[in-house]
Amino acid sequence: QVQLVESGGGLVQPGGSLRLSCAASGRISSISGMGWYRQAPGEQRELVAGITRGSSTNYADSVKGRFTISRDNAKNTVYLQMNSLKPDDTAVYYCNADVLTYSLIWSNYWGQGTQVTVSS
Repeated sequence: QVQLVESGGGLVQPGGSLRLSCAASGRISSISGMGWYRQAPGEQRELVAGITRGSSTNYADSVKGRFTISRDNAKNTVYLQMNSLKPDDTAVYYCNADVLTYSLIWSNYWGQGTQVTVSS
């Protein structure tokens, strides 16, 4: 039906940068809200950043001023630019989207996750 595929994770030193991408594909009529969540070992999954179709954004307090979320509606893709990374940013990052399928049903989808490790 619908797949979300993340890319761009990896190992980076503290203070470094990474850019995550998430491309949605499948029987997509439209996408409204998109977002990035993360889950560290032993912790609950938390919202990192969200963006509406009109590009209004919101961020977790812990990443404000360091992370930037953006999207390309023509490509059904959402991005997360992460700067000034800290060890506390280490987690699996998940993409999330509210999708209207060809069946005209709204459903929420998750990507498979991409690991981000911040370590020297």
